[in-house]
Amino acid sequence: MNRYKIRIFLSFLALIGLCSCQEQSLGSKLLINEVLIDNQSNFQDDYGVHSAWIEIFNKSYGSVNLAGCLLKVSNQPNDTATYFIPKGDVLTIVKPRQHALFWADGEPNRGTFHTNFKLKVETDNWIGLFDSGNKLLDEIIVPAGILTANESYARVNDASNEWEVKGSSPDKYVTPSTNNKTLDGNAKMEKFKEHDAVGIGMSISAMGVVFVGLILLYVAFRVIGKVSVHLSKRNAMKAKGIDKHEAKELTQTPGEIYAAISMALHEAQSEIHDVEETVLTITRVKRSYSPWNSKIYTLRETPEYLKHSTKR
Repeated sequence: MNRYKIRIFLSFLALIGLCSCQEQSLGSKLLINEVLIDNQSNFQDDYGVHSAWIEIFNKSYGSVNLAGCLLKVSNQPNDTATYFIPKGDVLTIVKPRQHALFWADGEPNRGTFHTNFKLKVETDNWIGLFDSGNKLLDEIIVPAGILTANESYARVNDASNEWEVKGSSPDKYVTPSTNNKTLDGNAKMEKFKEHDAVGIGMSISAMGVVFVGLILLYVAFRVIGKVSVHLSKRNAMKAKGIDKHEAKELTQTPGEIYAAISMALHEAQSEIHDVEETVLTITRVKRSYSPWNSKIYTLRETPEYLKHSTKR
């Protein structure tokens, strides 16, 4: 029974993995982002030639290799030109949120990014991007007459669903190999600068965040310390075989008993660890002579007549 459950669980994980792999296929990453058909004085290729170009955008956050993919173009029914993107060129690896530019000049011998077809100004241009298994990744139709010279048909923003004509006004300019919409400023920063030009509010909010973080850290460490002390006491009680009731009785002992015990321990430790000083210091005391402390005045003198009698 347990083996059966394990097999079901592993099958479920495999199914989830397959679904995630399908979601991360090239179809969810690569898009045709911008197309310029009539290039008179716009961007030049590496040969200095003005040619039509097709921009492909990697909207994912991982690198994607275009090698083996197919670019197809059709200007009329049953007339489709196919360009196989060669393998072995490291430049076909498109980095996350970056672009790849292909020149539709009909000169594939000029390099990997030069196709074998051209785009026509007078007709509709259907452009399709396929993976190596001939699965459609993205497609777009550029209507005839919608673009003039040096104008491109592009998404409003990279990977957006809305398309517009770029190059007709200064605020809508052609953007080969770069973002379709470039922001010159930050609206949030400008709004913040409008309400707080000096930066007092930012300083107060920053200091508030710091102090709140410090308070939270203090509370967290205080709680963690109490919990750890409680757990260590509980583990010590378990190791010594003391239950909660005995511990409660021990904690209810009067303070005088603890004071007497601590005093006795202090006296015992003082007696045991008493270390006498081994350095002797001899200080000489200077006493000045005085007749009042002379010893000859403390003796009894012999009378004068006794002195003469002894002489005779």
